[in-house]
Amino acid sequence: MKIQIKLIIAAASSILLFACKGNVKEDKPSEKERTVIVQANEVQLSSAQLKNADIAIGDAEKKAMHATIKVNGVVDVPPENIFSVSVPMGGYVSKMVILPGMFVNKGSVLALVEDQQYIQLQQDYLTAKNKLKFSEADYIRQKGLNQTKATSDKIFQQTESEFNNQKVMVGALAEKLRLIGLNPASLNEGNISRTIRVPAPISGYVSKVNINTGKYVNAADVLFEIINPKALHVSLTVFERDAASLKIGQKILCSTSANPDKKYSATIHLITPNIENDRTTSVHCDLENFDKNLLPGTFLNAEIQTNERSALAVPDESVVKWENKFYVFSAEGANKFKMIAVVPGLSLEGFTAITSEQQIGKIVVKNAYAVLMKLKNSGDE
Repeated sequence: MKIQIKLIIAAASSILLFACKGNVKEDKPSEKERTVIVQANEVQLSSAQLKNADIAIGDAEKKAMHATIKVNGVVDVPPENIFSVSVPMGGYVSKMVILPGMFVNKGSVLALVEDQQYIQLQQDYLTAKNKLKFSEADYIRQKGLNQTKATSDKIFQQTESEFNNQKVMVGALAEKLRLIGLNPASLNEGNISRTIRVPAPISGYVSKVNINTGKYVNAADVLFEIINPKALHVSLTVFERDAASLKIGQKILCSTSANPDKKYSATIHLITPNIENDRTTSVHCDLENFDKNLLPGTFLNAEIQTNERSALAVPDESVVKWENKFYVFSAEGANKFKMIAVVPGLSLEGFTAITSEQQIGKIVVKNAYAVLMKLKNSGDE
């Protein structure tokens, strides 16, 4: 009897245990959460995972990559584009309205200067011009008499010499008048002036004013300095260790401390072929774009682009680092990605140059680290 009871209890326990097992559900991940490890370096994600991780796929592309050297410099003006204004003959400044920083057009009057020597020069010219008329008439008369032997050769030669000397005198005085800005062709006894004008030789900005009204100026004095604003350049200071990387024609990007987001382009046109005592050399660059806010003497931060070459480049987000090595994820199709080892090179404007022993086509160009985490975390489970 006891044996029968034990058998009944064992049978009931088996039925209950079987029933309980039949009601237990396996805790399997849904399709939306599933990450499949294909091989050790490959991973397959679901469409939901791709969307949630904001993963984007694109192409590696050929780009012109270059290294950069960060240097400092200033905006400068070549000596041939700085004009010093003076007067060929001294005098008193009777009027001037120019201030430093003003823009002037070529030919505009910067100042008026007066002196009695201007009057004397005009007088000498008109007197010499009148004498020339007399000398010319006498020359023509003596030439005719000499041809008929009515006068000696000596008298004719003296008359011819005086005529030629007078022409030289008139020509020289005319050039002196032009030198001080007076037109000898329009000069006559009715428009003799004690004043001359000091014109602007170029259009540009007045950088220096060295005179004031009433001051006497000599021919050697510099009255004004004018800068040609279309000929600004950049003077950079480069350390000795970087000088060997420089070449004429290399591109430069500069910015001011006041507005670092505004970029100015320049090109190297001259490299000073010696190293100074402070172990630096000077590099002169032509500015390609500038505005009125870029004044001579402005301090600049600059980047010199060196070692330019074409290379296969990918967005910086494409390159991941794992155990001190670098990789990109190649898109193999059907949401499957393969981890490919690469050697990163130069980085420029959000792109990194890479080299690899394997063929690289479509790759993950955004949030590649999300793919790496899926691969490594799933592999540890």
